[in-house]
Amino acid sequence: MSSAEKYVHSLKKIKEAEEQTQKEIETQKKKVTDDLRNYETEISKSIAEAKIEGERLVETTVEKSKMKANAETERIVEEAKEKSKNIASRIDSRNVREIIDILLQEV
Repeated sequence: MSSAEKYVHSLKKIKEAEEQTQKEIETQKKKVTDDLRNYETEISKSIAEAKIEGERLVETTVEKSKMKANAETERIVEEAKEKSKNIASRIDSRNVREIIDILLQEV
């Protein structure tokens, strides 16, 4: 093989290597692009799920707070009713006299 043939043969090998490398680059580029697209889809899905879960958590927390507030309100009302019964039952003649005096002062 002459040096010119060797040179041409070397150029062909270099060209083949370049083409193979370019194919590998394109294949890798396509894979990376597909992976990125898949990650974006997964991230969007995860964000949507997290948003739904967050809204659900807020609703649950609000509902629990309402229930707790209602229970506390009922407890306070029952306590007030009980106290009012006790106060009403403790009215004696002295208290009646004081009430009458207060009422008569206005007359």
